[in-house]
Amino acid sequence: MQFRFLLFAFLSLPLIQAMAQDSPTVYHLWPNGAPGYEKRKDEPEIAKDYYVKNIHNPSVTVYLPPKEKATGAAVVICPGGGFRLLVYNSEGVEPARFLNSIGVAAIILKYRLFREDSTYSLEKEVRQDGYRAIRFVRSRAAEWGIDPNRIGIWGFSAGGEVVSQVAYASGAGDPAAKDPVDRLNGKPNFQILVYPGPLGVPEVVPSDAPKAFLIAANDDECCSVPIVNLLQRYRQAKVPVEAHIFANGNHAFNMGYRSNLQSIKAWPALLTNWMTDSNILVPKK
Repeated sequence: MQFRFLLFAFLSLPLIQAMAQDSPTVYHLWPNGAPGYEKRKDEPEIAKDYYVKNIHNPSVTVYLPPKEKATGAAVVICPGGGFRLLVYNSEGVEPARFLNSIGVAAIILKYRLFREDSTYSLEKEVRQDGYRAIRFVRSRAAEWGIDPNRIGIWGFSAGGEVVSQVAYASGAGDPAAKDPVDRLNGKPNFQILVYPGPLGVPEVVPSDAPKAFLIAANDDECCSVPIVNLLQRYRQAKVPVEAHIFANGNHAFNMGYRSNLQSIKAWPALLTNWMTDSNILVPKK
């Protein structure tokens, strides 16, 4: 009987290891709750089917790639949902698994939702969550095998409006902050925008804006225009940018896995190519 147990354990080891590598870890961005809202940290989230909402204790869920595959790059993912909920599975978990497949650490951000709860605003609390997420990843860079100079941020729909809150300002930390995380820079090194919302698109893209990958469908009435505007303004600023506008696909095609359109199904390969050509997957020597 003991031999059988040992044999089962031995044969099961690779499966257990694979499951362990695939197990994400959740970290709250502030141990005692978000500043000014500490009393709300124990309010439970509501998760059902594809979404999560009622977020009052912002957090990140970390998916690390297998060590033998890791490139040292990392991306903070901001799911969409109109700031009323987060489309967590198809705009959080699925892109995280895709990133892991190409050797990139993926960090899904659960940010506060100002259209669900009017005590929050995009320009204050949501921006605070975005900056804190990037700073938190930089604070764990050595532990997670991440290059602090190859940390990007990826936004879908309303998540793209979260990205806009942290991409175009300096992101400088506070050197006098008691919390060492708050001393770090919160500006991403690159950004990925998939049918981003229009809020926060700058009239002028600064010369130090993070290089960008932009994608949307032309028949998306909401969110193809921000892509067109950003492309033009990036070109004026002479900051590296790549943009793709598909003829069809409308809004919320996510990672393209459920689409019947070949161009939409194939779009993640375009992102891989851009990340490779931009020295994100392999750093410059």
